[in-house]
Amino acid sequence: MGETRHTRVLIIGSGPAGYTAGVYASRAMLAPILVQGIQPGGQLTITTEVENWPGDTEVQGPDLMVRMEAHARAMGTEIISDHISALDLSQRPFTATGDGGTTYTADAVILATGAQAKWLGLPSEERFKGFGVSACATCDGFFYRGKEVVVIGGGNTAVEEALFLTNFASKVTVIHRRDSFRAERILQDRLFKNPKIEVIWNHTVEEILGDDAPLGVTGVRIRDTLTAAERTVPCAGFFVAIGHAPASELVKDQLELHAGGYVKVTPGSTATSIPGVFAAGDLTDHVYRQAVTSAGMGCMAALDAERWLATAG
Repeated sequence: MGETRHTRVLIIGSGPAGYTAGVYASRAMLAPILVQGIQPGGQLTITTEVENWPGDTEVQGPDLMVRMEAHARAMGTEIISDHISALDLSQRPFTATGDGGTTYTADAVILATGAQAKWLGLPSEERFKGFGVSACATCDGFFYRGKEVVVIGGGNTAVEEALFLTNFASKVTVIHRRDSFRAERILQDRLFKNPKIEVIWNHTVEEILGDDAPLGVTGVRIRDTLTAAERTVPCAGFFVAIGHAPASELVKDQLELHAGGYVKVTPGSTATSIPGVFAAGDLTDHVYRQAVTSAGMGCMAALDAERWLATAG
C-alpha cells in the first residue's frame, strides 16, 4: 500500500498554468502540492526560442520552465514527480491516484493538464520538431520571415495559421487531403484572396525532408490521393494544424466539457461545474493557447481556490 497525502490544494499539471498556480497558492499559505505529470514543463519543453514571454526578449522554452518550477518551489510549493492516473471528484476531499502508488486527497483541485497538438505521426515529423516543424504559428511564425512555409490541415486552425503566417513568410502553401476546406466561409474567402497563399488539394504528406547540419526542414514529400503521384514542395517551415487535444481524460465523465473536450469554466472565472475544482491554461482554452494566458489563468485559479476555501472550509 502506498502512502496517502492530504493538501488544501492539489495542482495537477506543470506548465505555465500549474507553476503559476503554485506560486499564488503558496503565497496564500495554502501549502499546495503540485504533481508534474509525464511531461514536466508541458508543451514549452519542446519549444526552442520563445520571443513572446513578457520581460524576456528571447528565452529557451525549457529554460523558462526550469525557472518557473524553481520559482514555485521557492515560494513553498511541494512539487512531486508523479502522474495522476485516476481522479475522483464525486465527494470531498477529492481523491487522486498517482502511478507511483501515492493517494492524494485535497480540499480543492486545480487542473492544469494542458493540451497537445495533434500530429501526423511521421518519424520525420518527430525528428524535426522544434527545428522547422511546429504546431503553433503564433509561437514560431516570426522565425520564417521571407521564407516559404507549408501548413497541413483543412479546418479553421489551418486557415487561421496560414493567414497569420503571411505576415512573415514569402509564400504559404496549404496542403489538404480533401478537395474543400471545413473552415468557416469567411476565413476561406480571406485565404483565397491572399496572393501569398497557394492551396494544394487532395494530397497527403508522406515525409518531411531536411538537413542534419544544422538540423532543419528543406521541404515535404507529398502524395496525390487520386493518382498516387508524388512530388516535393520546398519549404523552411512545416506547420501542423490538424487540431489540438485537451488532456481531459481524467475528468471527461465528471466535469462539463465543450468544444472538443476542453473543460468548461464559468466566464471570467476558472470555476468548473464542480465546486472546489478549478481549471486553467490550455485544458480550458481553445482560443488563445499562449504561455502568458495560461500563466494568467493559473493565477486566477489559485485566487479562486483561495476564496472558495475561505467560504467552503
